[in-house]
Formats: sequence, C-alpha cells, structure tokens
Amino acid sequence: MTSDFSSNDRWPPAGPVAVLFEAIEAPAIGNVHRPVKRGGYADSGADIAFALRAADVQVCTPVPQPAPGADADWVYPDSAEGIQAALDAGARVLWANTVLFKEHPLESFLKQARIVGQLPERVQAYDDKWVANELLRRHGLPVAPSVLVGSDDPRQTYAIEALSESELAAHGLHFPLVVKPLRGRGSQGVFRVDTMAALRARFDQIMKASEIFHGDLVPVFDRSVIVEQFLPGDELAVAVMPPGTYRMGEQLQKMSSHWGLPAVQRSRHEDGVAPYDDAEPLAANSKPLDKDALQQPALRRLLQQCAQAAALVDSRAPIRIDCRAGKDGKYYLFDLNMKPNLTGPGRPDRDNRDSLIAMAARAAGWSYTDLLLNMLAQSWAPGQR
Repeated sequence: MTSDFSSNDRWPPAGPVAVLFEAIEAPAIGNVHRPVKRGGYADSGADIAFALRAADVQVCTPVPQPAPGADADWVYPDSAEGIQAALDAGARVLWANTVLFKEHPLESFLKQARIVGQLPERVQAYDDKWVANELLRRHGLPVAPSVLVGSDDPRQTYAIEALSESELAAHGLHFPLVVKPLRGRGSQGVFRVDTMAALRARFDQIMKASEIFHGDLVPVFDRSVIVEQFLPGDELAVAVMPPGTYRMGEQLQKMSSHWGLPAVQRSRHEDGVAPYDDAEPLAANSKPLDKDALQQPALRRLLQQCAQAAALVDSRAPIRIDCRAGKDGKYYLFDLNMKPNLTGPGRPDRDNRDSLIAMAARAAGWSYTDLLLNMLAQSWAPGQR
C-alpha cells in the first residue's frame, strides 16, 4: 500500500490557503432546518490557519494582522461573498472547515481553487445516518442492526404505536437499544433505552424537540428515528485518511487507498452514550490505543473495514467512523462522520482542545501541524480521482 515517493515532487502543494467557516444555513431537508452551529467551527478554523502560518504556509486572512485569540480574524465565511473575498486576497486553496451540502456556494468556485474537504453532495447524502449505514451494510461491512421508526419517510418505517418487542426481535434487536436522530451533531439527541416504554418516551422527546428558527418554532430532528442495537463493548473512533502522498518522518510515501490512523478509545459514557464533544475536553474521555492493542487481529480488521467505508463514500479528506464492540466482541460501525471536528493546540488557551483526529494523528507520530500539512497535501481539484 505504501512506497517511497520521489523527493522531486512538491510537498505540500503551494498555497496560499484560506480557511472557511460555517456562516450560511443548509437548506431544509423535509421540514427540518439545521441552524448554523454556534461559532460555525470558526474556532477550529482559526486553529488550522494559525498552525499553518506558523509552519510557513501562506495563509490569507480577513484582517492583515490577525490576533491569535480572535477566531474571526483567521477565517472567511463560506458564503459566495466570503469565498470571493478569500480568492481576491490571493487564496488558491480553500479549506472547507464547514458543513457542505449540494449546491453549496463552494461548488461555484471549484474551478478557481483547490479544495481541502469533501464533495458537497456526498456530505449531504451521508449526513443521513440511515443512508450511510445502509450503504455500508450492502457492501458487507459490519453495521449495528437497526430499523427506522416514525412517519413521513418513503423508506421502510415502523409506526411507533405498532412497534413491539417481537417485531424488534425479528430484526435482531433486543433491549437495551439506542434511539437516535437521522441527522445530528455527535451524540446530540442519542439515548439508550431499556424498555419499550422508555423507547416510546424518548421517541416522543425527539419528535417534540423544537427551536426558534427565523422567528418560527421548528422541529430539531426528522420525523423518523433510528432504533439500533446497543453495543456494550469498547467504543473506538477511527480516523480515515484519503489516498495521496504523505510525509512520514523524513520520507514521502504514496498511499494508494484510504487508510486509518490509530484508533482512539472513548470512555466516561453517560448512560451508555459517549458525551457530546462540546460537553468536556476530549482529553478527559478519550485516548489512543497503544501499539500492542492496535496489532490485535480484530483491530487490524476494523481499520481495514473503516478504510473500505471511506472509499465507498469517496472521502477526499479525513472522516471519523465511530465503532463499538458487541457482546460477541466483534466491532460494528455505527456512525460515519463526513465533517469531524478538527480543533487542535497552538493558539493561546487551546492546549486542551484536541480533536479525536488530532489525538489519532499524534499516536501515529504526527503533531497537529503535521496532520494539517498532510491534509493540505491532499487538496483536490474537480475531476481528480
């Protein structure tokens, strides 16, 4: 899978780079709007831009002398106007540290710059956890058993009133189970349930969840949920990198297919569910597995399966796949994240803001800056791969 790469090849490709943050709202899917995340990932975008500039990469910024602690000084909004401003400032690489979707403004600029990030339409498609898991299941990858429950969904769906333990058992589902939205950030809206009564109560809670959007009260989640088998074993987060040319120490290596960084173990679950990323620093509940654990056949097989999953969704930048062991000790894939968090140290008061991918990179021998430089090296242009 790897081989020495010619030292005559330019690495990483030349900038200048501009980092985009989430400033525009994704279109409604069904009747559900997904508001911009608080801060719009500007904090991680600033971490990226700051670290790249410290590594002597040309970085375009909205202000001439950005303050290290001011997120907005380092990033451009992902609106058409923001992207144009980045290009006018000289950017030739756009780092899409934002939530992309079909017909995102970035699509209009693909011929004017290289991209660090995913294909917009792929992000929208696989942000639906059911779509992503069904794709993996069809290709023989181990995905946790699940069913759709709710209404207003053209796919096979069970009405909550008609659901029974025998119906669940017919799909290989036995309490305890997990109830989770089709779309959502991290573990937002995810619950473990131990009885049919608890399942119905959590379903109602998810259906009734609402928020103010442009002055109107709108639902937070889709009208269907995934009911999934609860997996009681260890939970791992696997970061998968795209094919490309990477610097490993002093050598350049060409990776011909997707490949995984060392798995990161999650802990300190709340009622069986990993805490939402914003709840506490990840260093408090996550750590990379040691080398001996990573050499276990089950772990090596899991990394191969995650790499296959990344190839199926045509990932162009790092993704994170959450996995967990069942009672049989076998690992199952249960959540594919096309836009994982990418916070990292460097700026003032950011030393405890490691992301899961930054942790995995450090276990592989990369600093946060090494990770970013390797990501920059995989920037792509339309028609590539």
